[in-house]
Amino acid sequence: MKLKEVDRTAMQAWSPAQQHPIYLATGTSAQQLDATFSTSASLEIFELDLSDPSLNMKSCATFSSSHRYHKLIWGPHSMTSGERVSGVLIAGGENGNVILYDPDKIIAGDTEVIIAQKDKHTGPVRALDVNMFQTNLVASGANESEIYIWDLNNFAMPMTPGVKTQPLEDISSIAWNRQVQHILASASPSGRATVWDLRKNEPIIKVSDHNNRMHCSGLAWHPDVATQMVLASEDDRLPVIQMWDLRFASSPLRVLESHTRGILAIAWSMADSELLLSCGKDAKILCSSPNTGEVLYELPTNTQWCFDIQWCPRNPAVLSAASFDGRISIYSIMGGSTDSLRQKQVDQPLPPLQLPQQTVPQSVVLPLKKPPKWIQRPVGASFSFGGKLVTFENAKLQQQPGVQQQEQQHHHVYVSQVVTEKEFLARSNQLQEAVQSEGFVSYCQKKIDTAQADFEKNVWAFLKVNFEEDSRVKYLELLGYRKDDLRKKVNCPSFCVGHAIYFYQKKKKKESKYQTWFHLERQNLDSWEATYVDGLITQALLTGNFESAVDLCLHDNRMADAIILAISGGQELLSRTQEKYFAKMQSKITRLITAVVTKNWKEIVQSCDLRNWREALAAVLTYARPDEFAALCDLLGNRLESEGDSLLQTQACLCYICAGNVEKLVACWTKAQDGNNPLSLQDLIEKVVILRKAVQLSQTVDPNVVGALLAEKMSQYANLLAAQGSIAAALTFLPANTNQVWSLHTFTEVFSLSLSLSLSLSLSVNRCTLSKAFCSYALVAVGWAVGTGCCALPAAATAASICCLFLSQVPSNFLPPVPITFPIMNPLADPQSQVQQPPAPAASVEKPHPLSVSQHVQALPTEKITKKPIPEEHLVLKTTFEALIQRCLLSASDPQTKRKLDDANKRLEFLYDKLREQTLSPTIISGLHNIVKSIETRNYQEGLNIHTHIVSTSNFSETSAFMPVLKVVLTQANKLGV
Repeated sequence: MKLKEVDRTAMQAWSPAQQHPIYLATGTSAQQLDATFSTSASLEIFELDLSDPSLNMKSCATFSSSHRYHKLIWGPHSMTSGERVSGVLIAGGENGNVILYDPDKIIAGDTEVIIAQKDKHTGPVRALDVNMFQTNLVASGANESEIYIWDLNNFAMPMTPGVKTQPLEDISSIAWNRQVQHILASASPSGRATVWDLRKNEPIIKVSDHNNRMHCSGLAWHPDVATQMVLASEDDRLPVIQMWDLRFASSPLRVLESHTRGILAIAWSMADSELLLSCGKDAKILCSSPNTGEVLYELPTNTQWCFDIQWCPRNPAVLSAASFDGRISIYSIMGGSTDSLRQKQVDQPLPPLQLPQQTVPQSVVLPLKKPPKWIQRPVGASFSFGGKLVTFENAKLQQQPGVQQQEQQHHHVYVSQVVTEKEFLARSNQLQEAVQSEGFVSYCQKKIDTAQADFEKNVWAFLKVNFEEDSRVKYLELLGYRKDDLRKKVNCPSFCVGHAIYFYQKKKKKESKYQTWFHLERQNLDSWEATYVDGLITQALLTGNFESAVDLCLHDNRMADAIILAISGGQELLSRTQEKYFAKMQSKITRLITAVVTKNWKEIVQSCDLRNWREALAAVLTYARPDEFAALCDLLGNRLESEGDSLLQTQACLCYICAGNVEKLVACWTKAQDGNNPLSLQDLIEKVVILRKAVQLSQTVDPNVVGALLAEKMSQYANLLAAQGSIAAALTFLPANTNQVWSLHTFTEVFSLSLSLSLSLSLSVNRCTLSKAFCSYALVAVGWAVGTGCCALPAAATAASICCLFLSQVPSNFLPPVPITFPIMNPLADPQSQVQQPPAPAASVEKPHPLSVSQHVQALPTEKITKKPIPEEHLVLKTTFEALIQRCLLSASDPQTKRKLDDANKRLEFLYDKLREQTLSPTIISGLHNIVKSIETRNYQEGLNIHTHIVSTSNFSETSAFMPVLKVVLTQANKLGV
């Protein structure tokens, strides 16, 4: 796309890459005339302002020169930072002169802008180039094979690269090597190119076209490869660009034949070695790949020839082209639309009777066929599932002597594990180890020893009691009630005497000397009344009237006599007597005695002062029946939690631990803790796992039933584990079932985790396989959710719709991969229930239609399936693996390991089926035989290493059905030492 235009018949030079803003210097071209036949010459500097939408370029300065130029370059020598224009303009003149200009003085309007000049060359100076390693060195070429090396710090005496080449000829092009600073190349119109070594001051190699039709018009070194260069031919009979490699200089390495007529100029991009500009007498400007010869971009030019093209050093997408029609055009190879550019032509009034021509709308110019290197990211990073950090870098390595740059280009992608919660992972691993070893008591004791807060110690002490005998007695001791201590206090004489003295002194304080007579009189009356009541009681007993006798005893405040007589009068009389007794007695301990006798603990729990919650819990622990114990603990916990006191709310956790109510514990703990903190969530999961194990031991509960709130916390915990890279551990915490309908949010979390795992295990397969793997695992997840009866229908519909996004991108003939199976032990479930069973049908699922698929399948006649025999050469795999499993079963002592081995023995049938069908690749077959050899030598660690190599280098869908269980067998064999 064209950006700017300058109406000048001139040579051109861009400002160096360090210069900002960007300038373009133009010098009147030698041996060319403009439309006015002017013989004047000038040196001008223009500013490239891409924010201006017009085609005009802003002219910054014009210097009237007495010279016309064959070549103009802008070197970075003496460059300074900032807005000041710097560097050196170097011009090659008509009369063999090399002139140095100060661009800053030109823009400032000074008259003395020439730094230095020399007229040492014979004939016009057509070739100039600056050494990119030592910017003070400038090479120039002219007639009669003259080549000079100028030092801008000492411009008076130039050097020569060596003896002039014979026969003498013009130097049309000259270029410094882009990788080795002492290598220089020159070319002449005859088609010969010479490579000079300035350390030896002699030519080291010459290349030429054997047909002698190569009229060289341009020379350029490869930006990255030190031994490669291109030569352009101006001859219409051979309009080619030859790519030479000096290691094989007998003939061109490659020939580009995109032009139909002679090539006038070339320019190789320093930002991307895949971009080579060329312009020719066919009026085309092409951007080609020198390695393939493919034309990547053709600039939209007019019908005029271009004789000079230059890349902009600072903006690699911008280039300039000078044409014979007296115009310098600025282009961008990134494409775009020119509709917004304001043309610089001024509207002219139309002649009479002339209709305006309809303007053709500007079309959109397509960019390069491939993205250039300068827009690629030099480095990049992205986080992926499982705490993986994927990074890459495209940095160039330093050039080593004798080693080509292409051979040093290494593009690496690094996959690293990022762990941000180290303490969280460490504690999670400790919890899983405790679950696997069933060392719950020692785990709780360790938590007690390391706890810093008293409440935390109490919680873990209560959890520990669940795994000990006489748990209720231990709970009482934790509440401060020890039977042995009470018995010692009661039986101690000092205890009894002390209490007697205490009550005596208390009574004495109430009496005074003025009350002595009153007491004596009262004693006489009491004695008479007692004699009278005794007679009545005697009569009642003698007549068998126990009820009257009890009433008389109660009236006379003979409580002990009343209770004893009521026992003889029957249970009904005893109950009424107890009620009258409790109604009459109003001491602080009466309510407790009432509850002990009547066994009405619910009333105590409901009405007790919550400041005495410990006493209430102790009473429940001592007297409550097993069938009401959990409910009473829950009731007390509910009161504490709803009291509004933060301290009492936390104490409710102890009640829920005693009750074994996991869901209540989760709810209570969540209110008191920061749920967003991973360590806080770890605290909760630790307590939940231990409490569930205790409940499974003491109560008959379904270990797979998980409440909605706990399911959400487990999912959150699994996501945290997966984010830290512990994917296998995360799967163990995914709830298998809930006793409530899940929310859409919770199901989405679980579904995403399962799906992300499947994708993370499929990184080595192509996109099509990934899409199908997504669908396969998505459908499995939906089926699992619906089958367990825990998923809301909207969640299932959402997941199914996600599958249909992806199914449309997969070919119809693509077979889905075999789902992965993992030998996973759920730490929240009973070890005895770890055998995988098909999910129970959901209660909310409607009955199948009479024409449903399931009934249709059942109606089909059954056929006996006969399996093919395993090829004889692979039969050793089956016999070896089965024998190893049997040896492991004989050595294993715990049921869990035996179940794993039995399950592995069944699942290896997937491998044997693939052996029968001969669908495994030779690489996998060879690896399996190597594992067999390691088993025969009992080197199981070597077998595990081979297993890892097979999995990492093979197709995921080909090995997912049997390789995980084979790893389980090898791991157990190594552990058991069979």
